[in-house]
Amino acid sequence: MTGHNKNIGEKGETIAAEYLTNHDYSILRRNFSSKFGEIDIVAKKDEKIYFIEVKTRSNLKKGMPHEAINYRKKHQLRKAATYFLLENNYATYKCSIGMISILFESKTKFQLSFYPSID
Repeated sequence: MTGHNKNIGEKGETIAAEYLTNHDYSILRRNFSSKFGEIDIVAKKDEKIYFIEVKTRSNLKKGMPHEAINYRKKHQLRKAATYFLLENNYATYKCSIGMISILFESKTKFQLSFYPSID
């Protein structure tokens, strides 16, 4: 990942975390990493755990941000989510794999779409 892409990704994750917090989600973890992969944001709301993948783009050269989530990525997210649940004693909680798509129109203006369940 180039420096520009990493900066855009980090900025997107920060915006996503703020969005979730402003909508009554508690952020349990950011950038959870395991041997199964990484989860950008783990959040909780109403006794349900959400594993959120954040996709951020500054242009449409590679398509819309949400188009980057394919079957393989969902499978990796499910495995990492299961590991997180077991490791953190949340095995009895309901859970969902979700995503936040962010498309920057300028340095300060962006479109955000939240999909709480993509599984």
